[in-house]
Formats: sequence, structure tokens, C-alpha cells
Amino acid sequence: MKLTKLAAFAVAAVVAASPVLADLEFPSISYRTGPFGANGAEVADGFSDYMTLLNERDGGIGGARVNAVECETGFSAEKTLECYEATKGNGALVYSPLSTAATYQMIPRVTADGIPLLSMGYGRTSVSNGDVFSHIFNFPGNYWTGASVIVNHLLDINDGSLEGKTIALAFHNSAFGKEPIRTLETLGEMHGFDLTLLPIDSPGQEQKSQWLQIRREKPDYVLLWGWGVMNQVAIQEAANIRFPMENFIGVWWSGSDNDVIPAGAASDGYKAVTFHAVGSDFPVFADIQKYVTDAGLSAGDGGNVGTVLYNRGMYQAVLMSEAVKVAQAMHGTADITAAMMRDGLENLVITDDMMEAIGLKGFGPNFEVSCANHGGPGLGAIQQWDAETQSWSLITDFGAPDMDVIAPLIAADSAAYAAENEIASQCN
Repeated sequence: MKLTKLAAFAVAAVVAASPVLADLEFPSISYRTGPFGANGAEVADGFSDYMTLLNERDGGIGGARVNAVECETGFSAEKTLECYEATKGNGALVYSPLSTAATYQMIPRVTADGIPLLSMGYGRTSVSNGDVFSHIFNFPGNYWTGASVIVNHLLDINDGSLEGKTIALAFHNSAFGKEPIRTLETLGEMHGFDLTLLPIDSPGQEQKSQWLQIRREKPDYVLLWGWGVMNQVAIQEAANIRFPMENFIGVWWSGSDNDVIPAGAASDGYKAVTFHAVGSDFPVFADIQKYVTDAGLSAGDGGNVGTVLYNRGMYQAVLMSEAVKVAQAMHGTADITAAMMRDGLENLVITDDMMEAIGLKGFGPNFEVSCANHGGPGLGAIQQWDAETQSWSLITDFGAPDMDVIAPLIAADSAAYAAENEIASQCN
């Protein structure tokens, strides 16, 4: 069952006749402190400000106000789990821990508790198989689709052939950084490029040996799978050895303003894959200015509005709130439960008309979720940094990954998880 205009009118009628509604609980698992605090703060600001906008401009979602209280973790998986246990009993509808390590640990917990988790662009890639992972979602993109979109971009700028090319992957030496390896190895075999793996230990401040190897071996391209200070150091090290920035491409967690600004003019031309647009040239930002920033209700000081990571946190709130509307329409009530929220996420359809209605037309690609597919189509675009204007721009349209390669990898990994955990098919 998908959300229709008729269903939307139906839930509006239910809401109008309802008594006092309980708040919609969205625990905000955040980290404004610790080694990745600068990045985490921007994501948290975007998420919080959009939820505040819904309350101040719209009176909530479907008549029910939103409660998005932050729980600080310092990017600690242990503290993330503590936040989860402390908040799950308050009517929490969905979690998004912004950490691959924490996501891996939370998958069995939230599934057992019947609470959905949205790991948007991170976490375990194979959770896109909803037939195995009933409560985990990772739309609109994941690490494997992101890697494929990057390779497709390299194919486009090399007349369709990467035969004999060399690609180095500089990656955070963790589950997060290792996620794209299998995909890149498979794509390397298919397209004839050689892949060099360069692990970098967290937090990533020491990378001299990796960049000496890059200078010595002279790969055609370097891909960056990092987070926080690791990205800043990598881009500066690339500048130090005069590696061509247009041949240096990061995952979406290595494509923020924080990553490129410290290197100044030397970062000009650096690229990153993304699953949403950049900048603040969308009507919703005027509403955020009016109802949130000017009203003194910003989560931060207002300086992060429109940055890449602010936009990502806002986009997360957008997709969650649109899923709430689907759930409310499906179940005929504004007071939805976590189980109803799971239904909303699984039946979410994002269209141009929907995004235009909330002031974000063109901000992200159209996609839909289903029981079998919790990840969407994995469309991605390439953004590039202009150091002179200190701004990002999209240099490609949103394109599809090579699902002929990725789908079998997802099927194999999720099947192994299902066998190990004795999980029966969820989509019968």
C-alpha cells in the first residue's frame, strides 16, 4: 500500500477528529564532541532544525508534534547503545546512529525490540535486503552503490574503459572503511583496473606512509573512504605530493566543507560522490530562516545551514517525516507506533511532486522502498569543490550503480547473515 492523495486526506480527517496527540519521538543519536564532533554537529543541526521547522510551521506531522531530543555519544559505539537503551522505552519511532560500528551492534537489538533503524548511506550494506533485515533501512544509497557510481564516473571520463588503470583506496581501517572493498575488487575484475588497498588507522592523523606509497606508485585515481580529520589530512597530503585533485574522489562522508577548506586553494577540483544536492538554493531554507533561525530556535548558531553535512541531517529528517505521513495514512492515526513507522519506511515513495511540496524539488533522486528492497535504487551523483568560491556543485546527474554486480553481493551477504541467525523470509 503506497501513500496517495486520498489516503493523505483520510488521515487528515482522522487527525482533525482526534483528541490530544502524543509527541512523535525521534531520539537524535548525536556526537558534538570527540574526534568527529565537528562533522557530527553539522548533521545534528540539520536534523534538529528541520524537526523544529515542522513543529513551528506545521504544528508537527499530521497534527502530532515532534520531539527530537539529542543523546550525546562522542562517536562511541558503547555510549550509542547506552543512549538506545535509555530512550527506546519512551515511544521511540526510529533510530539513526550515524556510525557504522554502532549500526552493526544495533541491528539485532532493534530487530528484537521491533523498532526500525535508518542507516542512510552507512552501516551494513546488505541490510537493503528487507527479506532478511526486517527493521533496517539504508535508502537512498549505500557504500556499494556509492563505489559503483564512482567507478561509473571514472568510466564516463575515460571513454568507457578503465583497462590498465590503477586505483588506490585510502580507507578508514574499520568496518566502515572496509565496506566498499569487495565491490571495488569485483568491478576491478570486470573493468580491468588494478586496486591498491591503503588502510589508515583512526582517527587518521598519520598518513605519511600511505601517501609516500601513492607518490611512488602513481595511481591514476585515489578514492577516499574516511571521516573527520582523516579527510582533512588526506587532502592536504595529496596536495603536498601534487596529486591531481580532479583524480581524487571521496565517499559522501569524505565530501564536506570541513574536509576541503583547511587545504585552501590546494583542494580545488576535489570530488566526492553524493546522494543529495548541495547548497541552500531551495525554498525550504527560507522557511528554516524564518521559523527556526530568526526565531532563535536553531540547534546551533545558524552558521552550518546549507553545508553538506547540515543538508544531510536535514535530508534524514525529511525522509523520516515523510515516512511518518505514509504510516499515518496507512493506519488512520497520527499517534503511530514504531511498528507503524516501520510500515511507513517500507512503503515510502519519494517523487518530484512530494519534494516540491516541501520546498526541496530536485534535492535528491526519486526512489521507492519495498519489503524486498530497503535501500532504494542507490542513485548517486558527483560533486566537485571550487576553492575560489568555497562551494560545491554537482557535475553529474544522479546515475544508477551497476546492480548486476551489487545485487549478487547483497544476496550472498544477507543469505549468510540469515543462515547464521536462523532468519526466515520476511516478505512472504
